[in-house]
Amino acid sequence: MLTLGALLAATSLCAESPAEEKVLEAIKSSDLSVVHLWAPWCSNCQAELKSGGWLKMAKENPQVKFYFVSIWNDGEDGHAILQKFQITDQPNVTILADPGPRKGDNKIKQFARMPLSWIPTTWIYKGGDLRYALNYGEVRFPVLQQFLEDSKSEWSHKGEPSIASP
Repeated sequence: MLTLGALLAATSLCAESPAEEKVLEAIKSSDLSVVHLWAPWCSNCQAELKSGGWLKMAKENPQVKFYFVSIWNDGEDGHAILQKFQITDQPNVTILADPGPRKGDNKIKQFARMPLSWIPTTWIYKGGDLRYALNYGEVRFPVLQQFLEDSKSEWSHKGEPSIASP
């Protein structure tokens, strides 16, 4: 019986939050999905918003689904700051919050089965596959746009000649 209890405790530690569950389901889509992990108190995250880049990305890529997931923010989704920068008004944007604590040893170190150590973090998915991961700081929006364009392809390299060494 002790083994069953230990197994249940371990399972509950690995359980996804509602935000993670929603993201894990969403990224299976054949559409492009951008998962942006951020927090309202983070100066790098604020700088990204102030530049207007996220609003421009959402407007210029209506077929892409954007998921703004507030983490390390004690369950608050940061809706007010996103609203200030008109992110909440975009039909292709979903705002979520992970309920995890902001500080201490209990701070989440994984989200949607991916390691997490810094914010902002931005991931691009297509059909359940991670296409690009920007894990350490502010995104450069022209680079993100290029990653979106590149991610639209099927990434099929079958039938292409291999590169030969001279």
